[in-house]
Amino acid sequence: MNSIKSTFFEILNILIAILLASFGLKGFLLPNGFLDGGVTGISILISELLAIELSYILPIATIPFFILGWFTVSRRILIKSILSVFLLAIVIHFENFQPITEDKLIISIFGGIFLGAGIGLAIKNGAVIDGSEILGIFLNEKFGLSIGKIILLFNIVLFGVTALLLSIEVALYSILAYIVTSKVIDFMIEGFEDYVGLMIVSDKSEELQNNLVNEIGIGLTIYNGSKGFGKRGKKEYGEVIHTVINRIDIRKAYKTIEMTDADAFIIEFDVNQVKGGVLRKYLS
Repeated sequence: MNSIKSTFFEILNILIAILLASFGLKGFLLPNGFLDGGVTGISILISELLAIELSYILPIATIPFFILGWFTVSRRILIKSILSVFLLAIVIHFENFQPITEDKLIISIFGGIFLGAGIGLAIKNGAVIDGSEILGIFLNEKFGLSIGKIILLFNIVLFGVTALLLSIEVALYSILAYIVTSKVIDFMIEGFEDYVGLMIVSDKSEELQNNLVNEIGIGLTIYNGSKGFGKRGKKEYGEVIHTVINRIDIRKAYKTIEMTDADAFIIEFDVNQVKGGVLRKYLS
């Protein structure tokens, strides 16, 4: 029963994702000849140059990436992605959204928001409606290249070609739309909460632990330290404090550390994903 319910909501979310993406395309980007990054951008570019309906080009342009997907992602993800792309093409073909505005800045921003929300929601539910992510995964597994750098290089080439074949202005507004899209995708996948990690070495470890827990309400993991080497030479350490904190609370945390032990050694690092534990949430 839970499995059926989960599958139902997964499909529902993918359908909503397709509607969001199609609205971003037909309501904003397409009527003004703007592109996005990835395979969607390639399809729009070909559509503009050859005057062929985007709904015909998008599935065809995605085929090579789905062939790569056969070797890189699970069959479940691949099947859902193929169905999602074809459904997106059908919705784009039959929907009749009227252009919302002629303001190019608004078009780039809100077109990117709706398209990014659609792509991000689809990815979160195990489907890909833009094949450039599959290319990134494939090259990463083959050559160890960063997925983010692969996609960035892919889009640099795309927007360079756009500047040559269409216009520099279209390329610049398209880059803006791509930046907005990529940020919204991150928000949809990772959530609006942003966390950072802290590792702290302090001579006043116990006092600092109490202050962090009582004043900020965060969870802590304490490691037993052995020894270290620094500007004062070799030193014996007792405990190392490790915690994950909402970025909203980071200044308060630093202030608490400063007031407790101004000489504390602190390492701050990005946290890509966190689950469980004691986490303060403000937005999600």
